[in-house]
Amino acid sequence: MPASRYTVSDVMTHTAVAIGREASYKEIVELMHQWKVSAVPVLEGEGRVVGVVSEADLLPKEEFRRTDPVLPDQLEEASKAGGVLAEELMSSPAVTVHPDAPLAEAARIMARRQVKRLPVVNEVGMLEGVVSRSDLLKVFLRPDEELEEEIRRAVLAELAPDGTVDLTVREGVVTLRGPVRDRALVPLLARAIRAVEGVVDVRMESPGALGAAA
Repeated sequence: MPASRYTVSDVMTHTAVAIGREASYKEIVELMHQWKVSAVPVLEGEGRVVGVVSEADLLPKEEFRRTDPVLPDQLEEASKAGGVLAEELMSSPAVTVHPDAPLAEAARIMARRQVKRLPVVNEVGMLEGVVSRSDLLKVFLRPDEELEEEIRRAVLAELAPDGTVDLTVREGVVTLRGPVRDRALVPLLARAIRAVEGVVDVRMESPGALGAAA
């Protein structure tokens, strides 16, 4: 039985704070302050995401208040300094993710695009929620007992069914002890355990058995 795979829908905030194209600069700032968010999706029609306004989109108004851009790559930021409506300030198209995407995919998108929050949209681009960096970390709140039960059921029962390998879980760190019938299975075993959502690390003990091949 495969280990569980959490998706974005498992951790995202389903009630998302969003704005329309005509939202004013001050309204956006007040909304972010009120809800303690760093970005808000911009919607049109019945809820289709057309862009995102983030703190980075709002800061040029302060950055270029008294100075003009001096570098070519500052021109786009400087153009937003004169924006007063969401449609003038937003980054478009929006960087989004689907609710059935694995958490690892959402984390990669955030890292590569250097964003803290992603609108979660369905197949036609309608907003379903928002996922943040802190949401992705929720899986590490899983109790050690829950992790141990899943690893025994979904990993050890498949790869080490003879019962020679035992494990303990403490603060999300999994420690394996005992010989493996086939040393080639050791890296596969470690990889399968790391794939369990909420596992912080995997450690191998018992020299000459697991430890020697880890």
